[in-house]
Amino acid sequence: MSAAQNLSYSVIQVVHNFGAVATVGGSIIATRVRDNATRRRLALLVLTGWVTQALSGATFGMVTYYYYQHFPDIAGIAVDALVIKMICATLGIMLLTTYLWQNARWTVQGQNNAWMSSSLLAITAISAAAFLRWFS
Repeated sequence: MSAAQNLSYSVIQVVHNFGAVATVGGSIIATRVRDNATRRRLALLVLTGWVTQALSGATFGMVTYYYYQHFPDIAGIAVDALVIKMICATLGIMLLTTYLWQNARWTVQGQNNAWMSSSLLAITAISAAAFLRWFS
């Protein structure tokens, strides 16, 4: 593996890690906060984290394709973990977009449920990342 390829993967991993921190940390903090303005800012942070996760994840595949002319060769548990991460990111983006658009109409319990769901999605995604890493 060339130095440029290693640098590419490293930079992508840093960005990917910051996205993970935003999704997990922002969601968990929002479960404890009750101020709507603060929750809205956290929703923007978490949504940015989910988008960052999706884009940086796709970028891993693109870098591999650039250097090897094929996508990463993964199978079994690694594929399952990747699918789980993609589903979590998709649902997280949909949830946070809906939250930002509609949360003023939601009950307090509905808002709390949204943040618990976002936390569960984020924790599931970051857990799946470990399986993807070690089974690929």
